[in-house]
Amino acid sequence: MEESAKDVTQRILDRHIIYGASNNTNPAYSASNRSLNYAEGGSITRPENEKVTIIPFALKYSDTVGLFGKENHFIRVNIAIDRSVAYSCFEEDGWSCAQIDYNSFPTENTYQSGLIDPDKDELPVNQYDPARINGDSLIGKPDAYVSVDLNNLKTGNKYIDAWFDVRLYTKAREEHPYDKMYVRMNDFFYIGFHARNTRRLPYNVDCVIGQEYVSGLKPEQVRFKNG
Repeated sequence: MEESAKDVTQRILDRHIIYGASNNTNPAYSASNRSLNYAEGGSITRPENEKVTIIPFALKYSDTVGLFGKENHFIRVNIAIDRSVAYSCFEEDGWSCAQIDYNSFPTENTYQSGLIDPDKDELPVNQYDPARINGDSLIGKPDAYVSVDLNNLKTGNKYIDAWFDVRLYTKAREEHPYDKMYVRMNDFFYIGFHARNTRRLPYNVDCVIGQEYVSGLKPEQVRFKNG
């Protein structure tokens, strides 16, 4: 049985024209091997994706931008908070979080340890409503927002740090003028990493979602709203 050979030279040449002649897929060299347009996160319309479901949560980024890699990198952070889980206690105005220890305590300053039975009183007693102990989940709040705090931790080299810029962008893909933002429980925003010089720039950035969990925004907080 004879097999016919097929000339694929033109196909290979066409691929090199589009993607570059290098087989190196390192994103740090996506500009020099002519595959920059196909790299993830190179534009805000084709961002890298992150998802956050629990608060508070910190996203940490340590990488490089510029020179033979992308001069701009964008990440879309998708927020879908699960109210059944919480990693922190969020205080209300005028109230502080209580720390409850179910172990037995000796009498202190004539105060004896209390007995907590969440199933004992389910109805009001002497005009006192039963307490609801909510230690591992988020209490429902109307018009709820969570905070976003972007921190440029820098590298410690002032000559490098001066040429690197990181910004928040709203869900409308518009630059946010602050390093702080308030987003809904189901929302999204963007982080943009930018090299302002033609050299390889390392960076060290973190973004903390959910340090604050608030009901509605105060007048002084409205400017930080997403969009």
